[in-house]
Amino acid sequence: MSADSTHKSQAELAEFVARAATEHGIPGVSVGVWADGRETFAGHGVTSIDNPLPVDENTLFLVGSATKTFTATALMRLVADGRVELDAPVRRYVPELVLADEKAAAEITVLNLLNHTSGLDWNIIVDTGDGDDALAAFVEKMADLPFIGEPGGRASYSQAGFNLLGRVLENVTGLTYERAVASLLIEPLGLTNSFFGTDEVMTRRFAVGHNPDEDGNLAVAREWKLTRANNPGGGLATSASDILAWARFQLGDGLTESGERLLPTELLHRMREQTVELRASNLGDGFGICWFLREADGVRTIEHGGSVNGQFVELVLVPERNFAVVAMSNAGPGGIPFNRSVVRWALEHHLGVVDKDPEPLAYDATRAQEVVAAYENEAMTLTVATDGAELTLAAAIKPEIRASADFEMPADYEPAAMGLLPGDGDEFIVIGGGLEGQRGFFSRDTSGAVAGIDLGGRMFGRVSAVSV
Repeated sequence: MSADSTHKSQAELAEFVARAATEHGIPGVSVGVWADGRETFAGHGVTSIDNPLPVDENTLFLVGSATKTFTATALMRLVADGRVELDAPVRRYVPELVLADEKAAAEITVLNLLNHTSGLDWNIIVDTGDGDDALAAFVEKMADLPFIGEPGGRASYSQAGFNLLGRVLENVTGLTYERAVASLLIEPLGLTNSFFGTDEVMTRRFAVGHNPDEDGNLAVAREWKLTRANNPGGGLATSASDILAWARFQLGDGLTESGERLLPTELLHRMREQTVELRASNLGDGFGICWFLREADGVRTIEHGGSVNGQFVELVLVPERNFAVVAMSNAGPGGIPFNRSVVRWALEHHLGVVDKDPEPLAYDATRAQEVVAAYENEAMTLTVATDGAELTLAAAIKPEIRASADFEMPADYEPAAMGLLPGDGDEFIVIGGGLEGQRGFFSRDTSGAVAGIDLGGRMFGRVSAVSV
């Protein structure tokens, strides 16, 4: 690529990013693209509306659940060294583990945790402190975590499962989770803008999240980071430049840029191979080892996103085309739609890949009455309602959890239009609001009645009807 074409590509990316950030009302965004053997970055806006500093490719954002790709890859390094076996019971490495179902606790494997088939519910809301024993204390609390299925059965996304994997790393290496990931991955890859500790982050330029206040105006999210025990599932702060370097490693053959082998090629590539199918999810068609796997317009992608209280990230790789894009944004509810628009623009602009949402069916009053209800998991309630003309979906943190929390929690998602999709009629797509483009499905019991809803890879059980 010539210097002129490189400059043109940078200008086109910067123009689109600025326009999309303005359209979605995002104070600050950072985007990186790896295409044609070159990195291109675009930063727009500011880190905070209260203390505005310009955003660029080195500005730190919290990447939430994209941290899981680091946890999983660190585990694969231990697999390569023969220190961990994927099919071994997790109790081999965490013998202190006690769960609500003793039989399941004995059966859950490392791979079940890595591909979210452990049967564990999403998470437990508990703060076990900032000490080096935070993960050990979290694991002690896991006896209170419900099960949503049998180990090895259906996939259901579990933050708690990845926190438990962090404890595997601690017990096997004899290090804290954070130190283990740093020594196994961050340091050998030269990721100098990637940190777990707030003491390290606060000396650098970093973004803060924003959420709408009671008047609908954006305000800084005062709880900046999750608890330390949630680091394995969502605690990394990093930059677009480091995430793109991370993507280039994942696209490669297991070597660092200096030629050091971190992983055998076959193990690195095994992470991209489907281990379990996902149904009706915009996140992917299946899980590999941690990665969401998806086909978009005839090309296979590996992906992972994340969110933490007003900060959002989306990372998409296309191995067969040696391509990657990362989008980072610092406000809800527009962060997810902004990131999706950037990813789609980059896929089409660089690869000619057109990624479109499926078209929903026309409103059907009879089908609507089947699904109208409240659904919940450990932390959240989804409400599907109708006004007689369209279905809507709202997502809210449970009031009792919000009331008991001693920190600020993310804003709820207000009701937004949703539509059922062709097929068996149990699949749906959200077509408005901050969850626009999110897909899921309704599950049924043995009698054929709607018993649950899946959204974002997580299961919510039906708890009550909702008045029309």
